[in-house]
Amino acid sequence: MDLIKHIDAALKEIDDEVQSTLLDIKIPLNGKDDIMRPLLQFKKTLDQTKEDLEYLIANPPAKGQACGISKYRED
Repeated sequence: MDLIKHIDAALKEIDDEVQSTLLDIKIPLNGKDDIMRPLLQFKKTLDQTKEDLEYLIANPPAKGQACGISKYRED
């Protein structure tokens, strides 16, 4: 599915950016934290979105029924 491919591409870009930030010796540690915190929060959101999409693809709701995403989540 195209949506999942786009999410995977975005996740890879975030991972690359985090890795680049970690390896950049010009940025102080507290600066790295400030840069990486929003990236990692965005990554967590994308991971959850991907899981939700995969769940809905595998378990499509019946017509007129709520999707039930919250039922399978553990958090």
